[in-house]
Amino acid sequence: MTDTIRTLNGWLRRVPTWPLYILCLLPAPWLFWLGLTGGLGVEPIEALEHEYGELALKFLIAGLCVTPLRRFAGLNLLKFRRMLGLVAFTYVSLHLLVWLVLDVQVLSRILQDIAKRPYITVGMTAFVLLLPLAVTSNAVSLRRMGAAGWRRLHWLVYPAVLLGGLHYVMLSKGWQVEPLIYMCVILTLLALRVRGGRRAASA
Repeated sequence: MTDTIRTLNGWLRRVPTWPLYILCLLPAPWLFWLGLTGGLGVEPIEALEHEYGELALKFLIAGLCVTPLRRFAGLNLLKFRRMLGLVAFTYVSLHLLVWLVLDVQVLSRILQDIAKRPYITVGMTAFVLLLPLAVTSNAVSLRRMGAAGWRRLHWLVYPAVLLGGLHYVMLSKGWQVEPLIYMCVILTLLALRVRGGRRAASA
């Protein structure tokens, strides 16, 4: 580890997380305001769904980057991983709420869409996997579950983010480059995680 990385890690340890929550969530009300005032184009509801969903995926990917950055670059961002996960879940929830409340609105149609449209089924599965992670992302749950049980539960983030990337690819019209890039990044990060886990197990 270089002196620069050591210095940066020391500085990061002193950075409080609460201002980062505020900073990372600022786009949420701003995007909603843009949707209300015509700043998101002719299909504001669809655009708002897309923006919230893409932000959720970005923060999930950022959370996946924490372990590889520590392992390969020595950069310790572990204290921010919970914050990244909770912010990601907030945007996933907003993405879902826009779809439920502003887009579909009718309960019977919501259930039909979940059952009949594969990309919605995949997206809802990802949300269900993330839900227990958000509920247990606190010190009380960690103490009650124990470190080993808590870590096992939070492995659900890996299939969840994979399904989130697949949801993005499936809902895109045609073969767009951007969703495929997200999917490639997710697959690469998951491959690094699996490789790192095998090395740790064989050590």
